[in-house]
Amino acid sequence: MQENYYIYSTGNLVQKDNTLRFTTFEGQTKDLPIENIKEIYIMNEITVTSKLLNLFSKYGIIVHFFNYYQFYIGSFYPKETKLAGQLLVKQVLAYTDYSNRLSIAKEFIKAASFNIYRNLRYYNGRGKNVSEYMYVIEDLRQKLDDVSTIEELMGIEGNIRQEYYKAWNIIIDQKCRF
Repeated sequence: MQENYYIYSTGNLVQKDNTLRFTTFEGQTKDLPIENIKEIYIMNEITVTSKLLNLFSKYGIIVHFFNYYQFYIGSFYPKETKLAGQLLVKQVLAYTDYSNRLSIAKEFIKAASFNIYRNLRYYNGRGKNVSEYMYVIEDLRQKLDDVSTIEELMGIEGNIRQEYYKAWNIIIDQKCRF
C-alpha cells in the first residue's frame, strides 16, 4: 500500500538501491522503500539531486516542496502521471472561456440538483412529506437555464441546497427548523 511521507528535518535525500535514504544533518538515517511511496511532502530544506528526481519520475512519486516556514513552494510531478498535458490544456482553455465555463458549471449544478430532487422524491414516497421543498427546488431548477453569470448560478445552487437541508429536519424527524 502506497503512503504519503512527510519530511520535517533538514538533510539529504538520496537513492540507496531500491530505497530512499534520508540522512539528517545530525547524522540520523531513515530508509524509505520506494515502492511504498505515493507522495513526499518536504517541509524543510533538504538536498535533492536530478538523479533522485529521475527515480521519482520512474516510480510516479509526486514531491511537494515547502520552505522552512512551511509555505508551499511548488511540486514535482513526474512525466508519466495520470494528468495528461492535453487534458490540462483543455481545462485551462475551458476556464478562460467564460461562456464555456458557465455552461459546464450549469451542467454540474443541473445534475446535482436532479439528484437532490430525486432523493427528496424517494423520501416523499415513503411517508415523509417534503413536497413543499420539492416544489421550491423544482422552481429553482427551472431558473438554471436563464442564469448569465457564475455568481447567479452559485446563488441558485446555494438556495437549492438550503431547501434540501431544511427537508432533512422532516426526513429525520427533527423538531427544530433553520
